[in-house]
Amino acid sequence: MSKQKSRNTGIEMALRRLLHSAGFRYRVHRRPVKGVRREADLVFGPARVAVFVDGCFWHGCPEHATWPKNNAEFWREKIETNRRRDADTDSRLHDAGWLSVRVWEHETAETAADRVSTAVRERRRN
Repeated sequence: MSKQKSRNTGIEMALRRLLHSAGFRYRVHRRPVKGVRREADLVFGPARVAVFVDGCFWHGCPEHATWPKNNAEFWREKIETNRRRDADTDSRLHDAGWLSVRVWEHETAETAADRVSTAVRERRRN
């Protein structure tokens, strides 16, 4: 597991390039809310939008998740724990006035960038 890339993945880098070229500025790998030990992949501070790029395996994608047969109980618990933590993170950010945007690794960067840019623009208006 330690060899798995958790930062600067392909989809994350493509998403960052598209958003930056569209004029958006953001922080990378930051905690949006002090006191909440959860790090977002992209943080749009003034708009209060936190973007998380989730891996299909590690976060249990409904379309692409696979359940390993070896050590099945361990892996099911690991992935379910990740899902619970994701839900808790979204809840904590919501309570602090932030919007969480979850991007799956299987999404195209263009689709993800559209969703993120729409969310940021909406939040800036309000």
